[in-house]
Amino acid sequence: MSVSASAAPTAGGRPRLVPPSRWSVAGQTFALQVLVAVLVVGAGLLGAGVQAQRSATAEATARATAVAESVAATPEVVKAVQGTDRSRVLQPYAEGVRRETATDFVVVMSPTGTRYSHPDPAQVGRQFIGHIAAAAAGGTVVEDYTGTLGPSRRVVVPVEDGGRVVGLVAVGIRKAAVAQRLRGQVPGLLLAGLAAALLSGVGTALVARRVRRQTHGLGEQQLTQMYEYYDAVLHAVTEGLLLVDPDGRLILANDEAVRLLGLPDDARGRPVESLGLAPQLQQALTDPQPREDELHVTEARVVVLNKAPAVRAGRRLGSVVTLRDRTDLEDLTGELDSARGLTEALRSQAHESSNRLHTVVSLIELGHPERALAFATEELAASQVLTDRVVGAVQEPALTALLLGKAAQAGERGIDFEVGEGAHWPENLVPARDLVTIVGNLVDNALDAVATVDGPRRVRFDAHVEEGSSVLVVEDSGPGLAPDEVERAFERGYSTKEAAGAGRRGLGLALVAQSVHRLGGDLRVEGPPGARFVVRLPMGAGA
Repeated sequence: MSVSASAAPTAGGRPRLVPPSRWSVAGQTFALQVLVAVLVVGAGLLGAGVQAQRSATAEATARATAVAESVAATPEVVKAVQGTDRSRVLQPYAEGVRRETATDFVVVMSPTGTRYSHPDPAQVGRQFIGHIAAAAAGGTVVEDYTGTLGPSRRVVVPVEDGGRVVGLVAVGIRKAAVAQRLRGQVPGLLLAGLAAALLSGVGTALVARRVRRQTHGLGEQQLTQMYEYYDAVLHAVTEGLLLVDPDGRLILANDEAVRLLGLPDDARGRPVESLGLAPQLQQALTDPQPREDELHVTEARVVVLNKAPAVRAGRRLGSVVTLRDRTDLEDLTGELDSARGLTEALRSQAHESSNRLHTVVSLIELGHPERALAFATEELAASQVLTDRVVGAVQEPALTALLLGKAAQAGERGIDFEVGEGAHWPENLVPARDLVTIVGNLVDNALDAVATVDGPRRVRFDAHVEEGSSVLVVEDSGPGLAPDEVERAFERGYSTKEAAGAGRRGLGLALVAQSVHRLGGDLRVEGPPGARFVVRLPMGAGA
């Protein structure tokens, strides 16, 4: 298992050292973890050695203290230090205690330090080498000192009789013995350190292997460049781009996607259902099905959605979604449809005018000039009345042109198009583009609704200003909408009519609802019988 790349072959086949900065992330991780493991194990061994030394010294001190206090409390010792032949009694006794307790010396002495016993009999009667003042005063001396037997850990305690210090007892353990005891613990410490190093090495190798798999063996500079380039490309593309994981959480959204969908700043990592998107758009983003060139309506935009699964090495990572803004194009398409309809209506009117002109000429040629005049005047009066009513009621030029065009379309299709008696719409109340979108789609919907009904086919437009609001009304004599269809009628893609042409079916009313919402107004539907759409907008909406 390779976890690092510290060498690379040269042209001659010999390995060439690679600088650590060019190692893969896994290799750098492995090297750093090995270094940390070595430092930790070394520090642990050093600490364990220091602790073992302290423990051995403390154990020697405790053992020497216990032996010294035990000897000092022995009645025979108390009696002997006050007798006349002290060395003869105390020397064999002290040596016996030394051998039994595995200490290096047990010295019984006078309060002034004259030895009564010593492992080296030649030292008996000589002055004790070390500090005894605290013990002579009734205390205890614990110290490291170099005496006749070399460096040792020693304890000196008083021998008391009736509260009076009558002698001293010193018990010591040489430093060499303490060191030897410590050396006996070194193999155990080294074994523990080796086990820790092996466990650390195995763990480090496993971690490095996992890092290598997750980073695909890339180095630090490669990952940095990849992130910088991908981030720059992500924010530079003009299409909206989203990545949704299999659980329906938004993993990534570029600037254009945030703008098109109006996403909050904390959208990343949240479930799509919590982002406040339209239900159809939520379903399109979260279900596993691929989608191609679907139109969706948000609160402010019309977007084209494409979706494809994101798969790597047979594992599904989620879905990649692209969004294209079609709002302006959709508005232009609607205006183009209106212009095309007006053109067709004018062409039909020209054809009908030609027929009427031939009729008038024929009546004159047949000697009926009065009937010819009445026929021509009747047609002209009917058309002029509607034109005058539209021009007089609507001061907004774009809306006037739209209504005249729709009236011509209605006449061509045999539909009565009416304008309310008291209709009134001042100029500059609502942006012309929004006004054309709202009225044009409502009238188109009404014309389609009454086109196939039996009986009267009528579409009526009305507009007025009341109580600080501007009101638009479009009603028809069609079948109307059932109560359960009212809410769905404003959803993208829903239509009671057969699909047609350029994929715009089911989009008109959704665009109306979007424009009304953006302008801060409300939309109400009444009926059946018939359908009556009432749009109420605040004064100066969209200014």
